[in-house]
Amino acid sequence: MNKPTLPQADRARAMIERVSPEVDAGRFPIKRVIGEEVVVEADVFTDGHDQPRAVLLHRPVGAETWAEVEMRALGNDRWGAAFQVDALGRHEYTVIAWVDRFLTWRHDLSRRTDAADIGVALRIGATLLETAAEHADGEARQQLEHAAAELLAATPEAGQALAQSAGLAALMAAHGERLFVSEYDRVLEVVVDAVRSRFSAWYELFPRSCGENGVHGTFADVEKKLPEIAAMGFDVLYLPPIHPIGRIFRKGPNNTLTAGPDDPGSPWAIGAAEGGHRDLHPQLGGAADFRHLVSAARAHGLEVAMDIAFQCAPDHPYVKEHPAWFRHRPDGSIQYAENPPKKYQDIYPFDFESADSDALWRELKGVMDHWIGEGVRIFRIDNPHTKPFPFWEWLINSVKAEHPDVIFLAEAFTRPKIMHRLAKLGFTQSYTYFTWRNTQKELIDYFTELSRHHSREYFRPNLWPNTPDILPEFLQYGGRPGFLLRVALAATLGANYGIYGPAYELMECEALKQGGEEYRDSEKFQLRQRDLNRPDSLSGYITRLNRIRRENPALHSDWSLAFHPIDNPLMLCYSKSAGEDTLVMVANLDPHNVQAGWIELPLDELGLSDDTPFQAHDLLSGARYLWQGGRNYVRLDPHASPLHILRLRRRCSGEACGSR
Repeated sequence: MNKPTLPQADRARAMIERVSPEVDAGRFPIKRVIGEEVVVEADVFTDGHDQPRAVLLHRPVGAETWAEVEMRALGNDRWGAAFQVDALGRHEYTVIAWVDRFLTWRHDLSRRTDAADIGVALRIGATLLETAAEHADGEARQQLEHAAAELLAATPEAGQALAQSAGLAALMAAHGERLFVSEYDRVLEVVVDAVRSRFSAWYELFPRSCGENGVHGTFADVEKKLPEIAAMGFDVLYLPPIHPIGRIFRKGPNNTLTAGPDDPGSPWAIGAAEGGHRDLHPQLGGAADFRHLVSAARAHGLEVAMDIAFQCAPDHPYVKEHPAWFRHRPDGSIQYAENPPKKYQDIYPFDFESADSDALWRELKGVMDHWIGEGVRIFRIDNPHTKPFPFWEWLINSVKAEHPDVIFLAEAFTRPKIMHRLAKLGFTQSYTYFTWRNTQKELIDYFTELSRHHSREYFRPNLWPNTPDILPEFLQYGGRPGFLLRVALAATLGANYGIYGPAYELMECEALKQGGEEYRDSEKFQLRQRDLNRPDSLSGYITRLNRIRRENPALHSDWSLAFHPIDNPLMLCYSKSAGEDTLVMVANLDPHNVQAGWIELPLDELGLSDDTPFQAHDLLSGARYLWQGGRNYVRLDPHASPLHILRLRRRCSGEACGSR
């Protein structure tokens, strides 16, 4: 009778547990940008006293061979290693481990004291080296054979010294036998995006408001504004929907149910006789005009971001050509969008579960392909949380498989778990609750979650102090200091941020009704042509903020964010760092009154000492303060500038200090 044999995997003794980073047991990938490291850790251990060895494997998805990185022991059976991602697209990684006979032998040999025991151990070691030589070629084989002979001829002291040499360890790491290898039970993935996914400044404007003297704006009019937007330091120009606008049930000013003959309607009511999602509003210009705008923007260092809203006006061609793509009421009419008690008669949502849903999904993917073909690489997706999760996973993965540089921003101000699910499914960036986080505790709690919680592996925040849909209460009553504060917080707490302008720099703050968050005379429903050269404009302040952001790598990412104690609950102190670049921000959260407090900085972490004076240079105002020790006094007048951006410099004699 034949005895059953166990495969090697069943006899593997090395255990691999708690691999990180890992999202939902490997169901979803983590996110990185080109040039970043993926730092991987795992618990690796074995029974008894033998020595395990662990290796991190990584490769682009689809590659035949793995690259290997030796993992090092971090203590308490935790091991770590890292690899750098240098190409867009998906990469994969995993961990393998085994009981390493050479490492175990070397460890035990170092503890032996009896000469006879050492002699026996040296012969065992020589056998291990000879076995490894059989698997090596050329010079490596000769070196292993020579080392084996040296062990056999060595004195106990010389043999122990040879066993501990780094050169021999490297040879055995490369050529030693790997028996009964344990493989982590999951291959994990990382999506590698363009650097702009991690660090960007967005500026939103309505092209139709870019004309003059009440005339509807065009793409050519937008081009005229590109130098100003680029000069302010923005690198993404985001355009609300630029498609034909429906006429049936068109909304009038302030979302009234009746529109006049000259009212332009909401750009989010997409589709009319002139076309649908693949077409352009004829008053804006044609396809050649749009392509010229995209090219001109790129020449100014700006990428055009398009709004994608998968919904239709009642007169969208899809309604007549594909009625099965919509839900129908008992009377046969198509169900319009609702968020009771609100009704949106000018918008028909798609039925993603219709009998013809396969054709619908393919058509919407075709919409994305069309605009990518027109040169667009960034898309802000309207209300993604009202469409099925499987649709987004399929769509985003399909698009990024062909165009890995494409960026998707999820406009989902909804429940946290839904926002996080969308990010896991593939959205590159996500809107956040920053808009409504105002107090010291709210900001610390929320941004600690965003920068320190494991969700940072997949959730990239994009901070907006306002949008065309949201005029938060803080801006309604905070005056100019409130606008200064919120844009400064957005620009420094987050590596990605944006503003809806020119409403922001011109500090528009009148709500439609008390207690509401909608703009009066909202640009969503009418043209709003403004004087951008008003002397009270915040454009100069925003320009300084964006220049500081670009010049300081500390503000190019989120994960280094750290909060520091300050004894005034109406103030906030935090820092960011990248290499030698460290900035400390102090904010007055009260837009109406001067606030002061004592901050406590961890000088050792900032590269400074308690007993040496140092300079705090405010990059926003240019002011310089001489400080000593970690505890220092700060006073901020919100009407001047509610926030310090401080670069700390060692005090030097006779010459300017080098920056820290």
